[in-house]
Amino acid sequence: MGPGLFCAPLSALRLAPLPRPGASPHLRLQFQPRLPPLTSTLPRYHASMADAVEAAKRAAAKTAVANHYPENARWVGIGSGTTIVYVVEAIKALGVDTSNTRYVPTGYQSRQLIISAGLTAVEFDALPAGTVLDVAFDGADEVDDDLNCIKGGGACLFQEKLVAMQAKQFICVADSRKLQSRLLSKWKYVPIEVAPIAAYRVQKKLLELGAIDPVIRTNKDFKQGPLKTDQDFFLIDAPFPPLLTSADLAAGRDGSGKNGVWEVNLLAREIKQINGVLDVGIFSGLTGPQATAAGGVGGQRPVAAYFGMPDGLVSVRKAA
Repeated sequence: MGPGLFCAPLSALRLAPLPRPGASPHLRLQFQPRLPPLTSTLPRYHASMADAVEAAKRAAAKTAVANHYPENARWVGIGSGTTIVYVVEAIKALGVDTSNTRYVPTGYQSRQLIISAGLTAVEFDALPAGTVLDVAFDGADEVDDDLNCIKGGGACLFQEKLVAMQAKQFICVADSRKLQSRLLSKWKYVPIEVAPIAAYRVQKKLLELGAIDPVIRTNKDFKQGPLKTDQDFFLIDAPFPPLLTSADLAAGRDGSGKNGVWEVNLLAREIKQINGVLDVGIFSGLTGPQATAAGGVGGQRPVAAYFGMPDGLVSVRKAA
C-alpha cells in the first residue's frame, strides 16, 4: 500500500454533502474514524492489585491475632505500619474485654491507632518496673527463611525493637511480598538509626563494611532536609548484597563480610558497634522463648510470621 494510504472499514467513510452549484463536481470522501473511547485498564488493574494486598494483610492479621492473642491479656505491644491497622481491627473483632489491657505502641502512628480504636495506650517508658509484655505484634519490610527481619522502612525501628524485646513472644504479620529466602533480596537496604552529629562518620564506617552508597534518608519534601525519627535521630539506609542465612553457612558460604557479603547476625553486630548508631533495622538472634530460657527477657526474632497470600490463604512460618 502506498505512502499515506491506510485501510479503514467502509462504515468509517461517508459521502460529503453534494457540491453547491458552481463548485467542483468531483465527489469527495471524508474519513470519520469511529474509535472506541480512550480508556485504560491500568488504573483499575493497580486498584485491584492494591485491594488484593490489603485483603492479604487483613487475612494474615486476623489469623495471627486468633492464634496468639492471650486470654486475659494484660500488656500487648502494637507495632507500626499498614499491616498493624488490621491487627488492631482483629483485636477489636475478638469481642473480648480489653478494659484491663494496656497497649504499648512503637511510635506516634501506632499510639494514634490504639487510641482511635478505643483501647488504652501506655508509653514504653511508663511501664512499671519488671513488666513483660504478653505478646507484641508488628510488621516487617522483609523476612527470610530463618524469620530474621528487616524493619525500619517506616522510621520506627528503635522503638519497635524495644517493644519486641520486652515481650514473651513477637509475632510478625505481613503479606507474601515480604517473604524472601534471604534479607535484602527485594528490600535493598538496612535502615540504621544514628545520632545526627555522627551521621557522616557512620556513613564512612558503613562503606568500610561494604555498604553500597549508604544515604541519609530525607523527607518527601527535600527542602525539609533529613527525616527525623521519634528520637530526633537520622536514618541511614545502607544497601548490602543479600544477607546469608544459617543454611548458607552450613553449606560452606563465607559470611564474614568479604566483598561485602555478610551473615545476618554478624552484620547486625558490626553495625551496632559503630559509635553513633542507636540501633539497626535487622531483627535477628533469639526469639522471646529462647531469651527466657537463657535467663533474659524478650527476643528480636519473631516466634512466628504470618503471610497473607494472593489466593486468600495465610502461610505460617515458625522459628526453629
